[in-house]
Amino acid sequence: MKTKLFPLIAFVLLAQVSMAQFHIGVKGGANVTKIDGQSFKDQFKYGYHLGGFAEIGLGGKLGLQPEVLFNQYSSTVDSNFKHIYQNVFNSAYNSNVKLNYLSVPILLTYKVIGNFLKLQAGPQFAVLIDQNKTLLQNGGNAFKHGDFSLVGGAQVKVANFRFTGRYVVGLSNINDIDNQDKWKSQGFQLSVGFAL
Repeated sequence: MKTKLFPLIAFVLLAQVSMAQFHIGVKGGANVTKIDGQSFKDQFKYGYHLGGFAEIGLGGKLGLQPEVLFNQYSSTVDSNFKHIYQNVFNSAYNSNVKLNYLSVPILLTYKVIGNFLKLQAGPQFAVLIDQNKTLLQNGGNAFKHGDFSLVGGAQVKVANFRFTGRYVVGLSNINDIDNQDKWKSQGFQLSVGFAL
């Protein structure tokens, strides 16, 4: 009887340990971003992000946090860009630009103060979502027009809540209109998450 109970007890303990090392959750918050380039005003604008995350313990102080986020970046176009915009899009000029991205950051986490404070760093790949195309068409353009970024920040855990502050710097040229100017994104993300 004891030998039959041992595998069951070992399985229950292993399941509890693995569940303690893995959590999923939802998050949302504000983006404060700008796009660097001669075509844009040098100012930060507000947007938002929504999505989900997973926390995977790697043992000790290290962990992995992959996420899937819908990100909206806002910027203001400089008046010098007006003629290019009208020629390319054949539409009325609007100085406010909103770019919608599906972003996938994969962050390495390091526990600084127990589970309370973690430092985070890693890459992020984002795909610009064109509302005139299907999901498959947007996915097909992912590697041509994607935005590769580096992310760094910190996360504070209070019960099931996660409070995060990050800096995101884009490394890719996101200008797909012409080759005259390089556009790169950068900004801050402040978010609140809830682990399920």
